Amino acid sequence: MRQNSRAKNRLMNDINVVPYIDVMLVLLVIFMVTAPLMNPGQIDLPSVGKALKPPVAPLEIMIKKDLSLAMRDHSRKGGESKVSRDELVAILKARQDDLQEQSVVISADKDVRYEEVIKMMDVLKTQNVRKVGLLTQTRSK
Repeated sequence: MRQNSRAKNRLMNDINVVPYIDVMLVLLVIFMVTAPLMNPGQIDLPSVGKALKPPVAPLEIMIKKDLSLAMRDHSRKGGESKVSRDELVAILKARQDDLQEQSVVISADKDVRYEEVIKMMDVLKTQNVRKVGLLTQTRSK
């Protein structure tokens, strides 16, 4: 008799998941029925008077390892052309009106001293170029 009472007092250590499955199936049916009935929100976009101009492709100034300068105009689909610092200043003065909208990016070889890049940025600033950026290359994994 004593062993029989011990079996009744033992704790049950497993979970009955059947009620949880029933609740999940009921919720699944509810969502399946109501999802097609929902209307997606409609957005009324504002309209503008005239279309915005697409951004102008940048003017790239390249500083090579031997500190020579080259220029490539991406907006005119031009190739790379070697220029001196004085020629670059003359080109920037001649294209002053175009440079208000066009950005200028500096791409320098990784072995070029940082001082040379800063000097080029100073030249661009003296020519009132507002949009100046640095061009980098992403690392390949």
